[in-house]
Amino acid sequence: MTDVRHHTVQIQGQSVFYREAGDPANPTLVLLHGFPTSSAMFRNLLRDLGDRYHLIAPDHIGFGQSAMPSLTEFEYSFDKLTEITQELLDTLGIERFALYIQDYGAPIGLRIASRNPERVTAIITQSGNAYMEGFTPFWELLFAHAKDRAANEAKARELLTADATKWQYLHGVPADRQALVSPDTWTLDQAYLDRPGNKEIQLQLFSDYQYNLDHYPAFQKYFAEHRPPVLIAWGEHDEIFGADGARAYLRDLPDAELHLLDAGHFALESHGAEIAALIREFLGRVLG
Repeated sequence: MTDVRHHTVQIQGQSVFYREAGDPANPTLVLLHGFPTSSAMFRNLLRDLGDRYHLIAPDHIGFGQSAMPSLTEFEYSFDKLTEITQELLDTLGIERFALYIQDYGAPIGLRIASRNPERVTAIITQSGNAYMEGFTPFWELLFAHAKDRAANEAKARELLTADATKWQYLHGVPADRQALVSPDTWTLDQAYLDRPGNKEIQLQLFSDYQYNLDHYPAFQKYFAEHRPPVLIAWGEHDEIFGADGARAYLRDLPDAELHLLDAGHFALESHGAEIAALIREFLGRVLG
């Protein structure tokens, strides 16, 4: 079994934690997590693919084991999280890489890809939205919060509770697969959310998410013009980023490989072996 290594580096004066597996001489796959989790969501995939690929999975600032500066000490925006991620890759000397984007990882990873198309060898998207079709009713509260934080903050805070975190992992998961989802997942995520000051950070990122939509035309132009190889492995029953968001990729990327899994938002938990097999076949084919 592949060993997973754990590191911390200083980026712009902030401690950035990342997990690493595999031989750096092999093709690199950068794994970008979403809300409310951390690089821990990739713990199994790192071992599943580390025999053939070099994998890097960072924790975004404010998440997991990376630094959690206060709102007055750090600009919590997706532009800034992108800047930190880009600088991490540059610091590690990773010139070319494939991207695995999930949830928050999508606006970060796609900013990097659209600005540096020559560096990105392939993209794997798992509930990594880039189209308006992907937004479900789940987002009505978040967009209302972005427009009027004071009026909607109490309801937005309900998305940071233990029940809401557990729901993210279990919704859309078939009954015969729910036993595959470890309770450690939502328990760990909630422990990070419950740190003093973290909920305020998450509320700020909730608000900032609206500006990601301004970048969608650039992401779609990148897809249409550069045609990166794309694997879409998406939970068909995801109630956060719906399956229409997965299908929308085919509009600009007709050759993309689409797999709608019998899963929810965190499909790696219930369908990890299937996703690992899809990635292995996909990258083996497109990277040669």
